Amino acid sequence: MIRFSRISDLVRLADEHELSLAEVVWRHETERSQRTPEEVWATMAESLKVMRGAAVLGLSSRDKSFSGLVGGDANRLAARLDDGKCLTGPVAAKAAAYALAVSEVNAGMGKIVACPTAGSCGIVPGAMLAAADACGFSDEALIRGLFTAAGIGLVIAENASISGAFGGCQAECGSAAAMAAAAVVEMAGGTPAQSAEALALAMKNLLGLACDPVAGLVEVPCVKRNAFGAVHALLAAEMALAGITSVIPADEVIDAMHQIGLSMPRALKETSEGGLAKTPTAIKLTEKILGGK
Repeated sequence: MIRFSRISDLVRLADEHELSLAEVVWRHETERSQRTPEEVWATMAESLKVMRGAAVLGLSSRDKSFSGLVGGDANRLAARLDDGKCLTGPVAAKAAAYALAVSEVNAGMGKIVACPTAGSCGIVPGAMLAAADACGFSDEALIRGLFTAAGIGLVIAENASISGAFGGCQAECGSAAAMAAAAVVEMAGGTPAQSAEALALAMKNLLGLACDPVAGLVEVPCVKRNAFGAVHALLAAEMALAGITSVIPADEVIDAMHQIGLSMPRALKETSEGGLAKTPTAIKLTEKILGGK
């Protein structure tokens, strides 16, 4: 049986069996679900299809969400990229645009993959699709990346949390950035150890991130936060592929995130009772959206 509960387990299994992280997770899910490898692969391929569909839809749309708080920003950023004006370069700008697009589709009640949550749904596809566009990665490479991301998410959920209500946005966007970073390293041909380093680099710099949605909606600051998270993940992957290490191992970073979540005040954990949700502008917007109730 392929079993793991820590990132170090994943890396050890990959090294012992001379497998990639994606193959370890693929085998694990095949055994756990009692389905064939082909069926498990097809399920992940469908997830990729949904992610790509949301990205395409979001990039082309200028529609506002029901609240009016978000919508059309992915289209604006993509237009700037098409005009050749992006200061951050095409890969980072495209990752941000894809992440905005998927998150805006979520805000509009469209179909997305909660990866690991709806509030952080743009980060993994944003980083992965932009990397694939830049480097010519195949759909097979993207699917393998998604298996790696899934394994990382499973470990984080087991040892900490992927819930903003429990651990703040570090548990949602922080986890998503870690998953995306590890996935991009996998896609780029990095080692299992480098994926673990990318995870740690991405997560440790988002520790303590508050979950403070305005009006209780997964829109502000969530949608734009996804764009930043996707770029953050790409930088972590780039550093890991260059041989840069986290110093603090991935499992310890996850443990630290868990402890910070336990210490974080309730007002900063998806309650909309603190942070940006209690700024004067946010209060006015909340009253307008909720009719003063």
